[in-house]
Amino acid sequence: MKMLDGKVAIITGASSGIGHATALLFAEHGAKIVVTARRRQKLDALVGEISAAGGTAVALAGDIRDEACAKALVDLALEKFGRLDIAFNNAGTLGAMGSVTEISPEGWSDTLDTNLTSAFLGARHQIPAMMESGGGSLIFTSTFVGHSVGFPGMAAYAASKAGLVGLTQVLAAEFGSSNIRVNAILPGGTDTPMGRAAANTPETLAFVEGLHALKRIADPMEIARSVLHLASDASSFMTGTAMLVDGGVSINRT
Repeated sequence: MKMLDGKVAIITGASSGIGHATALLFAEHGAKIVVTARRRQKLDALVGEISAAGGTAVALAGDIRDEACAKALVDLALEKFGRLDIAFNNAGTLGAMGSVTEISPEGWSDTLDTNLTSAFLGARHQIPAMMESGGGSLIFTSTFVGHSVGFPGMAAYAASKAGLVGLTQVLAAEFGSSNIRVNAILPGGTDTPMGRAAANTPETLAFVEGLHALKRIADPMEIARSVLHLASDASSFMTGTAMLVDGGVSINRT
């Protein structure tokens, strides 16, 4: 069964990791997709992969920190497909790492701009288009870091991602009456370029895997399936949630 037949979706951060896997999965389930990231070559390869499998996708390379990019993505969805039903604001960065006494104000601001302000800018243009389509599903990628676990040296990342949970709750309350659902996923450790940068030695990876109740990290497609659930009518009475998809890292003490 195709869960997104007739739906149109925007996916940011689609060139790799969770965004890439989600684009493939959404297309498999019948959605027409607009994908973005900074790396045009990666996006073109993704669109080619989707087209070869019988799906439909278009790409627009850009910087999601730029409001013009957010507007252009919505304009492209409307121009190519006539509507917008789903937006997965997934793009993000580990950003400035280190103690709060060491990271610069510029590093702090850049991390928040990439992880939090970009999501605000996206929603600012996505929501009116969804309202024109009669409703929709807006999804953000947050994290368990700063929500249920604190890691030293990750203040900017944790603050920016925790801010997405607050944004999720407010938007859900503001636009629920317009049939727009807003949710966040909180992945655990995942085998992505960002995840590999954070756990960049065999010893660190083994430590991170051991933090999880499942004693492993996720494949990106496992996280993508949770996004599919929130995007589809299977979650029609879910809004304002911060949904842990974390392999038990939040509750594990073994």
